[in-house]
Amino acid sequence: MNKIRFLLFILLCSFTQLMAQRINPANPDLSPGNFRLDSLPDSELNIPIQIDLKPIYTMAEKSVDTLFTSPGYPNGWVQEACDTRYKYSFRRSKLQMKASGLSLQLGFTGYYKIVGSTRACTNGIALTPWTPPCRCGFDEPERKVNVSFSNSLALMTNYKVKLDIKRNEPQPVDKCEVCFWGQNITNQVMKGLVAELDAAKKDLDKNYGSTDLKPRMQQIWNQLNTSYNLYGLGWLKMNPRAVHLNRLEAKNDSLYVSLGLSARPIISFEQPVDSPSPVPHISNVATRPGFTIFLDAMLNYDSLSQLMSQQVAGKSFDFKKAFVKKQFIIDSCKIYGGGFDKLIIRLHFSGTNHGVIYLTGQPWYDADKRVIEIINLDFDIKTKNFLLGSAGWLFDKKITREITKFARFELGGYIDSAKVTINTQLNQEWMPGISSNGTINEIRLIRMYPMQQHLVIRSNCEGNLQVKVDAGKLSL
Repeated sequence: MNKIRFLLFILLCSFTQLMAQRINPANPDLSPGNFRLDSLPDSELNIPIQIDLKPIYTMAEKSVDTLFTSPGYPNGWVQEACDTRYKYSFRRSKLQMKASGLSLQLGFTGYYKIVGSTRACTNGIALTPWTPPCRCGFDEPERKVNVSFSNSLALMTNYKVKLDIKRNEPQPVDKCEVCFWGQNITNQVMKGLVAELDAAKKDLDKNYGSTDLKPRMQQIWNQLNTSYNLYGLGWLKMNPRAVHLNRLEAKNDSLYVSLGLSARPIISFEQPVDSPSPVPHISNVATRPGFTIFLDAMLNYDSLSQLMSQQVAGKSFDFKKAFVKKQFIIDSCKIYGGGFDKLIIRLHFSGTNHGVIYLTGQPWYDADKRVIEIINLDFDIKTKNFLLGSAGWLFDKKITREITKFARFELGGYIDSAKVTINTQLNQEWMPGISSNGTINEIRLIRMYPMQQHLVIRSNCEGNLQVKVDAGKLSL
């Protein structure tokens, strides 16, 4: 008894599944089934961004004084003890930048001259007058010292670029010995220089220690959330979802930032509704070089129907069986989704009889010919049973073979135009200071979904993209 119940259960399930997959051509079940538009896989774009640091160097050049002097120079003296006084002038060379990894070295060569006097003192009381001024670097080459700042870069998840500035100890190249006994007062000059450099570091920290890129990133994010008219091809919307940081590195005169973008781009004939959203924080998820995009293009059934009607409207078929002659004329046709990966062609016909018949078939893509075809065309079972008794001749394979010839849509021109249009979009200046160059290598169709309003064509394309940022043109 249990085995019989089990068999009945299996038969019931099979019958239920069979009934569920039957298509009512006049009113098909167009529920998504195992497909939803949000099942589109995330597209991954790895975008290497090159930021020219020269404008930043130029701004830093203006922020660090070119001349340092002792307080009150040239008339005032620096006197830290009873027995010594001095005054100096210090000038610097142009700033020199070296970038490697996450470190930026900001350095220059300093040239200084100093004049000093000494006297004998006991317990802070002068016993002798000041000696005549002894000079160093006035009537001879100036003394040199190497000065540098070490800077480490970090891009925070909230799009703030943090520059950690460290003032290194000055490294004197030449000693400065004054007066006839050769007293070395280089350390006094270095001590005064350190105070000036600390003031310069404070100014650098204030102006460049932290730069907030989020307002600019929000502008870019808003643009990615905006639909773009691909003239003649429909509307493209990127639907960005996440931002990843793959690489941050400085080299020579450039900062290289590699950002990854997860998106779900869609092309549709109707302009989609723009939906602005706040730019998300950066996540540390690496993606491979270049980009891989899964793209859903939505082809309108009305457009497909119009193309096919132009091909088949007016086609006439003659049939003869014994002494009976019949004529079948196609007046118009309409294509729409039938559910369960099926397309329906509704034919209005006239001739010996007139009425409506339905054909069902599967959309199929010929990659070599770059053509969409509707294959395995057949008359709907329900319609066939209804007409068998009165007009069985309508189901002659001659009709389906002829319809199959015209149930095809060339995509070659569409794909070529799409590549040209997308490549044009990839090579342009997006806003002052930000430009991109890239290319899309290939567009491959991977599957089709007959939905209620559109035939969704899912494709995959790969390519490369680079973004260059001219920091001098940005208004951050």
